[in-house]
Amino acid sequence: MIRFSFILLGAAFAWVAAAWAEPAPFSLTIAADRPDAMYHVGETVTFSISVLRGGLPVPEGEVTWSLTKDGVPPVRQGVAAVKEGKATVTGQLDEPGFLQCKAVFAAEGGKAAGIGAAAVDPLLLRPSLPVPDDFDAFWEGKKRELAAVPLNATMTPLPPPQPGIELFDVEAPAVGNMPMRGYYARPAHAAPKSLPAIITLEGAGVYNTRTEPWLLRMAKEGFLSLEVNAHGLPNGKDAAYYVGLEQGDLKDYPFFGRTSRETVYFLNMFLRDLRGVDFLASQPEWNGKVLVANGGSQGGAQAIFVAAEDRRVTYLSASVPAMCDHSGMVVGRVPGWPRLVPVGADGKPDAAVLEAARYFDSVNFASRVRVPACFAVAFIDQVAPPTSGYVAYDALPGKKEMLTSVSSPHKIEASVLEEMRRRILKQKDSQKESVPPGSP
Repeated sequence: MIRFSFILLGAAFAWVAAAWAEPAPFSLTIAADRPDAMYHVGETVTFSISVLRGGLPVPEGEVTWSLTKDGVPPVRQGVAAVKEGKATVTGQLDEPGFLQCKAVFAAEGGKAAGIGAAAVDPLLLRPSLPVPDDFDAFWEGKKRELAAVPLNATMTPLPPPQPGIELFDVEAPAVGNMPMRGYYARPAHAAPKSLPAIITLEGAGVYNTRTEPWLLRMAKEGFLSLEVNAHGLPNGKDAAYYVGLEQGDLKDYPFFGRTSRETVYFLNMFLRDLRGVDFLASQPEWNGKVLVANGGSQGGAQAIFVAAEDRRVTYLSASVPAMCDHSGMVVGRVPGWPRLVPVGADGKPDAAVLEAARYFDSVNFASRVRVPACFAVAFIDQVAPPTSGYVAYDALPGKKEMLTSVSSPHKIEASVLEEMRRRILKQKDSQKESVPPGSP
């Protein structure tokens, strides 16, 4: 009798716990009907929407969906029935770009949302505006200003991060009120003129220069490896220092000075990147043959700039590149991060900002790149939309390769990132003729 009572009591507690437990969450995913999500203009794209609750198909319901051109009009909307966890939506684009599908499922106990996208002849995308007539003259002038500043780099040794690797805090004067600062790592005891080099440029935000995932790994792989702080900030401060700047003096920094090409915030950032190349090329261990420009997002934009404007760079690697197609709105396209050009209530872009932005557009720099390049875009990226990244990629005149993450937001899948690393490592065997340090 006592044993039976305990069983009943245990069952009662289990029932009460289940009654008070949080309901299983809904999840919603969207996928195009082709694994590579690649289509041609006018072809029908079928998006399959999957709705689960606690990992099981939802028996029935509805999803509210919308189709856009990578987030901008034209917009189609509708409602689709969910049966056994599945719903479908079809659409097409009559021009090159990305067809984006968003869907929301709502029911008693919660809701879920998702996004999917398909590429539509993305290799046919073209610049929204031509390169300014004096684009090259403008940047040649800025490079002359930088060249007039002596390198005078300092290297402060730091504790070795791992056996066989030397690490330095580096600084060199540049143009503007902040120097080039970063971390530099190299294999210990390297012989003169023996090693390739890589400069890694950093993404958006305000933080201490990073040592992972690129800097130390590339040094371990046998590169002279430099990571440049985007803002020229001193390294090694406590976290509160960088947070204070991000929330204070550097809050909304991408929009500083955007009404003139002489005051755009990215002007001095880009010139500090070139000073980073100066530093690497001055190292006695550099082999004079291989110098890779690498970065993601904002760092991807900087890498494209460096590859375009410094002939010592021999390879370009840019993932989810930002600052592409600033003027996309003039042809009804979504521009890339940071949406530099404001658009008024009348739908027209600010004329002064639009003009200044053209001198900092990754699409225009890409057209000046003459070395092999590898790009990567993410199809559901809402920060640096894939349309904008492809516009820059299509502008590259030389040998190039695009890697895609079909179901990723503004972050490349680890497998794709590893593919980019492999391509960089292959550059170690490059036989490019030696380029004298200091050559533009």
